[in-house]
Amino acid sequence: MTISRVLLRHGLDDIILNTHLFRPFRLVRFVSPSFWLRHRARRPRGERIRGALEDLGPIFVKFGQILSTRRDLLPDDLSEELAKLQDQVPPFPGDQAVAIIEQSFNLPIEQIFSEFEREPLASASIAQVHKATLLDGREMVVKVVRPNIEKVIRRDLALLYAIADKVEKYWSEGKRLRPHEVVEEFDKNIIDELDLLREAANASELRRNFKDSPLLYIPEVDWNHCRKKVMVMERIHGMPVTNMNDLKAMDIDFKALAEMGVEIFFTQVFRDNFFHADMHPGNIFVSNSGQYIAIDFGIMGSLSNDDQRYLAENFLAFFNRDYYRVAELHVQSGWVPADTRVDDFESAIRSVCEPIFEKPLHEISFGQLLLRLFQTARRFNMEVQPQLVLLQKTLLNIEGLGRQLYPQLDLWDTAKPFLENWMKEQLGFRSFAKQVKHNAPLWMEQLPEFPGHVFDVLQQARHGKLRINYQSDTLNRIEDKINSQNKTTIQAVISAALLVSGAILYSSNMMIEAQIVSALGIAGAVWAFFK
Repeated sequence: MTISRVLLRHGLDDIILNTHLFRPFRLVRFVSPSFWLRHRARRPRGERIRGALEDLGPIFVKFGQILSTRRDLLPDDLSEELAKLQDQVPPFPGDQAVAIIEQSFNLPIEQIFSEFEREPLASASIAQVHKATLLDGREMVVKVVRPNIEKVIRRDLALLYAIADKVEKYWSEGKRLRPHEVVEEFDKNIIDELDLLREAANASELRRNFKDSPLLYIPEVDWNHCRKKVMVMERIHGMPVTNMNDLKAMDIDFKALAEMGVEIFFTQVFRDNFFHADMHPGNIFVSNSGQYIAIDFGIMGSLSNDDQRYLAENFLAFFNRDYYRVAELHVQSGWVPADTRVDDFESAIRSVCEPIFEKPLHEISFGQLLLRLFQTARRFNMEVQPQLVLLQKTLLNIEGLGRQLYPQLDLWDTAKPFLENWMKEQLGFRSFAKQVKHNAPLWMEQLPEFPGHVFDVLQQARHGKLRINYQSDTLNRIEDKINSQNKTTIQAVISAALLVSGAILYSSNMMIEAQIVSALGIAGAVWAFFK
C-alpha cells in the first residue's frame, strides 16, 4: 500500500498502466481527478522515478544508482536522471552506534576507545562512520552497520524480486535483459556489505596487492577491533578527489592523476583479478604527494579466467579497430547466441564504431563506446551478463573521474600498452613457465600414482568393464581403421584406451596426467591410422 501511494504521488500510474499486464485498464486513469490535476504540470518520467526511489528508502536509492550505470538497459533520459541519486541518507543517532559497538565487544565504550565522536563523520544507506581514538592513541575511523537494516533490506529485496519476475514475464524484452539475475547480483552485493568482517578482509587483500605502490594507498585494518557489525581502520588524511580547487592549490599534476586512475583500474582487473567496484568520487581521496587513497570496500569484483581473457581481447580488438574479432569474441564467449552470423554482427559494430573513431582519441569515451555496442547488440539477442555489471559500472566511474580531472585524457593510449603486455604474459612462454612453476608441486605429488591410474584404466578396458559416454571423431576413425587393417588392431586399441584414459583423468582434474596420456593416445592413433 505504501508503494502504491508513493507511485501515485509521483505520477507513475501512467507508466504502470502502459505495461502489457495493465494495458486493458488504461482508461481507468482518465476518470481519476489526480490525472486531470497533474497532467499540465507533469514532470519528466526520469525525475518522477528518481523521486519515487528516494521516497521508498535507501535500498531503492542504491538500486537506482546501480541501474543508472546500466545504459545498455535504460533509455538515456532515465539513466541520466537516476545518476543524480546521492548515496547520502540521514544518520542514525550516535547513542545507537555506541550501543551496537558495546554489544559487539561486550565492553563499555570507554574500555575500547579513549575518544569516540557520537556525531557521525559520514552516513550511507548501510552504515555510518565515526571518528575515534584507540586506547594506545591511534586515530581511527569506526564503521557501524545501521540498526535493524538487514530486516529492511530483505523486505525490499523480496519486492525487487517480485518486480523483476513480473518484468521478465510480461515485458517482451524481459527475458533478454534477465532482470531476475540483475537483482540477484544486487542481492549478493548488498548482503555482503552487511558483514563488515568481509569488508575488512577485502581491504586487507587490496592493501596487500598495492603494498608500496605509488599509485594507491589502502588504510590499514585493525583486526583486533573488527566485528561483523563494527569495523575499525586507520584514519586517512587526504583531499576528496572532487575538490578541484584544493587539489590545484596542492600543485597536483592532473594529467598524471587521471592516467594513474586508469592504470589502477586495469591493474586491479587484469593483474590481480580483484577490483574495487564502488569507486565513485565519494570513496576516493588524494594525498599531498598525489597518491590515490581509497575507502569503502564493501563491494569488490572479480571475473572468471575466460571472461577476463575475452574482455582483454575485446579491448585490444577495439583499439585496433578489428571489428570482426570483436564480433567473433562475442560469439565465442557466449555473450551472443552461437548461431549469430559473425559478418552481420561485424557490420553492425562497424556502423557504431567508425563514426566515433573519426574523432580525436582524447574525445572518445570508451565507456560510452561499450554502451553503444551493447545497445546495438540488442537486435542480435545479446543477453545481459550479470558478472560484468560491476566491471562496467567501475569502468564508467573511473573514466568519468579521469575526464573530470583531465578532459584531454587519452584512455586508449594509457590502457593499450598495459593490455598488450598482459596478453603477452597470458599467451607467451612466460605464462607457460609460470604455470609449470605453480603446478610443479602438485604434479610431483601425483606422479607416483600416475602409472597405477593408467594400469587401472587399461585393466578395466581389457575386461570390458570400462564405461564412458564419450564421442570423438578420432575414435571413430580409429574404429574404422581397426576394421580394415587387422595388423594395427593392438596399437589402435591401446591408443583408444589412452585417449579414453585422458578424458577420465581430465574430468577428475588431473590435468598433467590427462595431457600426457592424451598425447600418447593421439600419437598412437595417428600412427595406427596412417600405417
